[in-house]
Amino acid sequence: MSNAVRCTCAHCRLNGLTGPAVLITVGVLFLARELGWNRDIWELWPVILIVIGAVKLLQAIAPTTGHISAQSGSTISTGEASNG
Repeated sequence: MSNAVRCTCAHCRLNGLTGPAVLITVGVLFLARELGWNRDIWELWPVILIVIGAVKLLQAIAPTTGHISAQSGSTISTGEASNG
């Protein structure tokens, strides 16, 4: 195990969601086909693009409060700077 600190901000948590979301979408499309939905799976490829876009949109609007930079390990605050 490494001693690297992993960031747990919402933006970073959503970073790895695209692949699983696409796999679930493809699985649902194949399941619908097996259950009697009479559409060709390959006609529905835009659905996969919509899912990818939705995940990327969620990632873009997710807050980065408490983000830990991979290079320095420092925490980035998106709040107001304090004048001490």
